[in-house]
Amino acid sequence: MGSGKVTDWQGKHVTVAGLGVSGPPAAKALHGLGARVTVVNDGDDERARAQAEELRALGVTVRLGDGATLPEGTELIVTAPGWKPDKPLFAAAAEAGVPVWGDVELAWQLRGPDAAPWLAVTGTNGKTTTVQMLASILTAAGLRTAAVGNIGVSLLDAVLGEEQYDVLAVELSSYQLHWAPSLRAHSAVVLNLAPDHLDWHGSMEAYAADKGRIYEGNRIACVYNVADKATEDLVREADVEEGCRAVGFTLGTPGPSQLGVVDGILVDRAFVENRQHNAQELAEVLDVNPPAPHNVANALAAAALARAFGVPARAVRDGLRSFTPDAHRIAHVADVDGVAYIDDSKATNTHAAEASLAAYPSIVWIAGGLAKGATFDELVAGAAGRLRGVVLIGADRALIREALARHAPKVPVVDLEQTDTGAMRAAVREARRLAAAGDTVLLAPACASMDMFTNYNTRGDAFAEAVRELGAADA
Repeated sequence: MGSGKVTDWQGKHVTVAGLGVSGPPAAKALHGLGARVTVVNDGDDERARAQAEELRALGVTVRLGDGATLPEGTELIVTAPGWKPDKPLFAAAAEAGVPVWGDVELAWQLRGPDAAPWLAVTGTNGKTTTVQMLASILTAAGLRTAAVGNIGVSLLDAVLGEEQYDVLAVELSSYQLHWAPSLRAHSAVVLNLAPDHLDWHGSMEAYAADKGRIYEGNRIACVYNVADKATEDLVREADVEEGCRAVGFTLGTPGPSQLGVVDGILVDRAFVENRQHNAQELAEVLDVNPPAPHNVANALAAAALARAFGVPARAVRDGLRSFTPDAHRIAHVADVDGVAYIDDSKATNTHAAEASLAAYPSIVWIAGGLAKGATFDELVAGAAGRLRGVVLIGADRALIREALARHAPKVPVVDLEQTDTGAMRAAVREARRLAAAGDTVLLAPACASMDMFTNYNTRGDAFAEAVRELGAADA
């Protein structure tokens, strides 16, 4: 039972590794197909016990507190995407010749003969926004679609549910791609590549290779970022179907087989007749919400995939106009005293923060949190000319402070030691003190949030609440 199509699951011994989000749907789906399912899970907490109880009631075997031992008779492992490749369970599987799939591979295997094709998106940053834009464009074209995958909507539910789709907009993480050997998308994009999750993958090379799996077997278009050569290199290395094309997107003027921007217009020189000389207008930059450079790049990537699927230009424009970004992604909170306050709490790494900082000319930056091994010299050096002041919060703020001392020594810095729930309120007050009319106070932490907050959402909520208090005090 390798990565080939499985048609008869009756009596197959399948081990599902990990509960969490993806484990229970996988276990239920396999059990429903007649497989003999055993779920193993490292933890034995309250949530795991509740999930185990529900699965056992269906007749699924569950082993809590032991995710290392390969259950006897296992013919296939279906793993949660977060389980690292060096887990003892996988070493035991390799020794026994047992294949390992992720939930994405399982969904791919369980598709019916008339299943909807997948338009797939990966990258270090911008995946969710791009997939949502893509789904909005496809919907505007009158197609039945859904944004699924790493976005939080189970691919298994989309594949096995009763609703019929024409095409799926699929967000895939590097973890999911690592465990998806037979996935073959209609068309796919790697938005960008920057160091992330290296503790899981082991090296930047391994991380890039897993991202590049998204191009394997593409039929129509491998979409890459002209400004990020590493994404084009992955296209060159991919084994695609005959006739599949490399299509670039750029914030500059596009060449043939590219999408780009000309005089504030998004244009297509890839999916037109006589692309050496012709271009198709798709939308205005101002149709993109918000029209920050990195978000325009996301829109071009989404447009390229939609056009690869044959979507008309008007649907690109209509889909972008109707798209509303998720909270905490360069979201405008309020203007106070002529200063704009922007929540980009989702900028949890330096690559995302770099894109956010590039969107504004004069910034008071609120940054800091858990660095996850990141360094900040390149980020600070690139943004130094835009910084009017910096307010630092969180456990690893000293790393950013030291980079500021090296690359932006004249920029005023406020270093907040406070780590309680009032820390964000203090940070916003200090940012207001540093800002002048025309400036932007930007929460783009370049760090994870878990040192002070439950997640980036609660960090962004705390920022927005503190900004609203400023406005209320002035009212």
